[in-house]
Amino acid sequence: MKTRANAPYKITVVGTGYVGLSLSVLLARQHKVYALDIVPEKVAMINRGQSPIADRELEAELAGGGLDLTATLDPEEAYRDAEYIIVAAPTNYDPEKNYFDTSAVESVLRAAVQAAPAATIVIKSTVPVGYVERVRKTLGCPNLLFSPEFLRESRALYDNLYPSRIVVGCDMASADQRVRAGRFAALLQSAAVKQDVPTLIMGTTEAEAVKLFANTYLALRVSYFNELDTYAEVRGLDAGRIIEGVCLDPRIGDHYNNPSFGYGGYCLPKDTKQLRANYADVPENLIDAIVAANDTRKAYIVDAVLRRLALLPGDDRTVGVYRLTMKTNSDNFRESSVQSVIKGLQAAGVRVLLYEPALTDTSTFLGCEVEKDFAAFAARSDLIVANRYDECLAPVRDKVYTRDLFGRD
Repeated sequence: MKTRANAPYKITVVGTGYVGLSLSVLLARQHKVYALDIVPEKVAMINRGQSPIADRELEAELAGGGLDLTATLDPEEAYRDAEYIIVAAPTNYDPEKNYFDTSAVESVLRAAVQAAPAATIVIKSTVPVGYVERVRKTLGCPNLLFSPEFLRESRALYDNLYPSRIVVGCDMASADQRVRAGRFAALLQSAAVKQDVPTLIMGTTEAEAVKLFANTYLALRVSYFNELDTYAEVRGLDAGRIIEGVCLDPRIGDHYNNPSFGYGGYCLPKDTKQLRANYADVPENLIDAIVAANDTRKAYIVDAVLRRLALLPGDDRTVGVYRLTMKTNSDNFRESSVQSVIKGLQAAGVRVLLYEPALTDTSTFLGCEVEKDFAAFAARSDLIVANRYDECLAPVRDKVYTRDLFGRD
């Protein structure tokens, strides 16, 4: 392997979702990066300098040029002579197995080991605790590391440029592994704008635990303030004032405290369930409660909407749902809590009309009509449900039900 002084490296990033694309853009500012994917449309967009993800920072970097970045569908081109292979394949939660589906990661690992046996392979995908230690042996991946990502949707590039910390997991009993882990950490630090990023080298299993426990704590915090909000709304109290008073305590802080319909997006739902599965033979109460609390909150929101709908005149009423996405400046609504609310309303026999600009190529979603014109959507809706408030709703504010108290994610 080259030393740091011999850079630039050839780096292959497998997967061009939020994690993979942001890492590709980050590292292509200094190195030759191949972004490998299986979706031709995404590859073509990246090579045209366009982002397949609704992220303004990524879009600007890709459009601005100056990146040594090639997107490809060809594994041979991507893996040939690669010195680092970063795996950012999806690991969706499988509710039947009660475990992450890691088949995509394992497929990449097999191909990478065969094509570039000397390369340092780094898993960035979120995996179960104990996973890397197992596949390092079963798949014959002696150069395998794990480095969790801590990225926010719509701020993925920023969070790579200004990381809160760099964590790299390796086999701490192997001198070669420790050297590889240190070099990869240095690679991330050199690409960042922030200097002196706190860096931790630890065992792979501990690094896997860092990721799942960090996201589960964020889910806990979301659930806590959602339950505070539920209590306040049921009791007729001002939730915003209570939250402000609570969060002025510096030990608590003013973050992740804006009520919502429940945590959602790609990471928190699956990561909390995976951590719960890892507790199968370990005593716990809190982890299971975090998962259950999110289901309770979504059910409460459905009931709250139904109560408001019952107060409106007439029988033929329409609930308009404003946006599926969990965060502003994002096009991702996988596992969105809004989808659970829609399904709950439909189960109660409510007609739901949906406004979601990200749905450009369909007229229906989840059995709901998609209205692409906002003015028509607002006019046709008797009650508008919005997980996150937007100023475009101001003219019809009297129709809107939201628990967004602070106008931010």
